[in-house]
Amino acid sequence: MGTKNHQPEDLLSTAQVAEILGVSRFAVFQRIKRGSLLAKKIGRNYLIRYGDLIGDLSEKDKQRIEQAVKQAVEEYSETFKLLGKE
Repeated sequence: MGTKNHQPEDLLSTAQVAEILGVSRFAVFQRIKRGSLLAKKIGRNYLIRYGDLIGDLSEKDKQRIEQAVKQAVEEYSETFKLLGKE
């Protein structure tokens, strides 16, 4: 799951959104088509503003993201510490 620190104005590809949400690109396209996810079409590609993505997350999605971050910190805390020293 993508855990980069994005700013609300950052534009994300459908692949990046799929990674963040832990769903397929097809699921992202379905959300765009239904209108439950705001996206701007540029040529053949869709871009999603990170601020819009976070605003559209359900509580379940937010909890899944929090759990994934917590699990990563628990499993890799020593690695994170070592990387921080580099």
